[in-house]
Amino acid sequence: MDLQTFLQQFVNALSLGSLYALIAIGYTMVYGILRLINFAHGDVFMIGGYLAFYGVSMFLMPWWLAVCLAIVVTTAFGVGLERVAYRPLRDSPRISIMISAIGASFLIENLAIVLFDARPKAFPVSSLFAANYVIGGVHVASVSLIIPVVTAVLLALLLWIVHRTKTGMAMRAVSTDIEAARLMAIDVNRIVSITFAIGSALAAIGGILWALKYPRLEPLMGIMPGLKCFIAAVVGGIGSIAGAVLGGLLLGLIELMTIAVLPELTGYKDAFAFVLLIMVLLVKPTGLLGKNQGEKV
Repeated sequence: MDLQTFLQQFVNALSLGSLYALIAIGYTMVYGILRLINFAHGDVFMIGGYLAFYGVSMFLMPWWLAVCLAIVVTTAFGVGLERVAYRPLRDSPRISIMISAIGASFLIENLAIVLFDARPKAFPVSSLFAANYVIGGVHVASVSLIIPVVTAVLLALLLWIVHRTKTGMAMRAVSTDIEAARLMAIDVNRIVSITFAIGSALAAIGGILWALKYPRLEPLMGIMPGLKCFIAAVVGGIGSIAGAVLGGLLLGLIELMTIAVLPELTGYKDAFAFVLLIMVLLVKPTGLLGKNQGEKV
């Protein structure tokens, strides 16, 4: 593989890894607060893409307005999902809330098939994201440059919220001990809702960016990216924001760079995530940046 091909694949891998990281942060935030794997997170990602699509194609909104509205509505949907499917079971056994999460995921997917139709739809790509540049012989789509920048900006904003605001302090307190946080007069329900709102907003942005990079929408489009992003969060150390970013970038690099070196393995690219998961967990069960945490009861 020559240098030009390597750089081409590296740019693509960085873009894909940034998308994985953006979506994986939602998994890791919810787990960090509730020790809950939100299996419907990939479906929230799908909803963000569809809402932006209908905003542009059906309601003829300006592209930026459709995107903003899609993010807001998807965020509200994520908060509503927490209140309906997870909050009533918060004090129940872990298996109950996990089953509820899986059931919510299946329900959303099948409702999407009914409401949005199962046939794939072409996502309208704004001219801002459709441009292509040639840099040193490397063809770079503008969306591949925008995705890592958006991810970096949102990550910086999220870290500021978590470490520099009272809400972030409350999030860290709840993630450490919910009962102690209640005794300190922290509104746990409010903090959990904010956590789901942030995670859902990131999923919506990720879904829209994914649709811009791969302009094809279908009701089940969130399953495999959602599963891979969950794996990225586990590989990096679920519960750690930095770990989610590291796991997402690592997964994107391994997935595309392996195909670049061994193109005959292209048909097996989805399996790379599971191989990476097994290898990391065999060596470090808590993930690369994870810490041993007791189970909350």
